[in-house]
Amino acid sequence: MEKEETFKEEDKTSETTLNDNDTEKKVEEDESSIKEYAENNEISNEEKIIELEDKLARTFAEMENQRRRFEKEKNDAFDYGGFAFAKEALNLIDNLARSKLILESDETLKNTEALKKTLEHLDIIKKDLISIFTKNDIKPIDCINKKLDPNFHQAMMEIEDDQKEPGTIVQEIQKGFMIKNRLLRPSLVGVSKKTEKNQKDEENKDNLDK
Repeated sequence: MEKEETFKEEDKTSETTLNDNDTEKKVEEDESSIKEYAENNEISNEEKIIELEDKLARTFAEMENQRRRFEKEKNDAFDYGGFAFAKEALNLIDNLARSKLILESDETLKNTEALKKTLEHLDIIKKDLISIFTKNDIKPIDCINKKLDPNFHQAMMEIEDDQKEPGTIVQEIQKGFMIKNRLLRPSLVGVSKKTEKNQKDEENKDNLDK
């Protein structure tokens, strides 16, 4: 009987020891899980912070781009708001030039004092208009004896001239204008080309050289 009781007590002791070990193991597993959860939760927060920072950076960049775009549109509106008006106003200069040509071609007015005074007044009006345009950053394009540039000139005809390099502007048909750095209208011009004789001579020379 005593042995049986001894065995029972040992079993209880052993069972208690096992239970204690299981409890410690469980506690360790729980602590490990809590630690792992905390670590994972910390990483997730860092990722969220990085994501928020990225979104904020993108938002600020977009706001800055939008601000620059609005600033450019405002400046363009200020600088070129009168573009259409200025282009229409150039007709005044064109009409003055046409009027001058008509008067100069009138045989009944040639060499008269009236014609001389009228032309002088037309020139004064033209100079005043050019002065007003210049004060508003509208300036005529200087083109005579310049090489043809499609950005500023429009060739209307070719004129034989062996004294100039081909493509040189030798006649201005209609004056072109700039408004600040923008083309208001191109100059209509006549450009030089070699005479047929010189052109054939050069072609023959090139054939002989070959």
